[in-house]
Amino acid sequence: MTTDTPHISVCICTYKRPALLRRSLAELAHQETDGRFTYSIVVVDNDHLRSAEPVVSRFAADSKVAAKYCVEPRQNIALARNKAVESAEGAFVAFIDDDQFPTRRWLATLFEACVQYEVDGVLGPVKPHFDQKPPTWIVNGKFYERPTYPTGFVIDGQKGRTGNVLLKRHIFAAGAPPFRPEFLTGEDQDFFARMIEKGHVFVWCDEAVAYEVVPPIRWKRTFILKRALLSGATSLLQPTFGARDIAKSVIAVPAYAAGLPLAFVLGQGRFMSLMVKLFDHLGKLLAFLGVEPIREPYVTD
Repeated sequence: MTTDTPHISVCICTYKRPALLRRSLAELAHQETDGRFTYSIVVVDNDHLRSAEPVVSRFAADSKVAAKYCVEPRQNIALARNKAVESAEGAFVAFIDDDQFPTRRWLATLFEACVQYEVDGVLGPVKPHFDQKPPTWIVNGKFYERPTYPTGFVIDGQKGRTGNVLLKRHIFAAGAPPFRPEFLTGEDQDFFARMIEKGHVFVWCDEAVAYEVVPPIRWKRTFILKRALLSGATSLLQPTFGARDIAKSVIAVPAYAAGLPLAFVLGQGRFMSLMVKLFDHLGKLLAFLGVEPIREPYVTD
């Protein structure tokens, strides 16, 4: 190991999820590096009551991996991510969510892909993990399955997310907060769209897997629909959003509503899939009319 060995700061933004955070940290403690890089962990607590501090303190005391704890008291995921970038050290910044845990070669695989493709960042797949058997309609509806792509696939802004990603530190301009706090959700898509517009390139690595824990509370229909409503509402903040999108939603809402009885007969998976599409478009229309469908900060359980 030489002084030229690159360093990666693995950033986790967390909010009142001590058990899940503990699991994520435990897996991060055993990442294989092949001697090609070093890494440390930055945990940003988005809870002003500092609920994650005991978990991080215990981890730091027991682990050989250095861990830094900091707080962003204003409850906002974009502000928490900005705090993480500000607190990171080294030439690379990785992000993983507090409800996720990586495979042992997660970080090494992201790093190898970044070097191989000579790009500014690499994204990997997030696959659902159920500690308990979920209802059949959750599995059939694929509500927690995300799109994947071939390794080397160049990512556009709409496919960008920060749940499993390695980024070169140089893309973060000095003094400019990378994530925009007006986004309650979708702040990562906005970030990637702006970075790509500046000429930065990001690719997919399908082998760099992280798993997202999906607890029973996320099986609730109200949770899934609330998430869809917020997603639709915040899409108006995207620079590409325009009159054509509103026109699509005006047509889609009555069309999807009309299809609900048939979807119900075909099963809960089909029914809820259609409801998610309906609520997404409904969120867009409500936001366009100046109605806030979700008024409080949205934090997943």
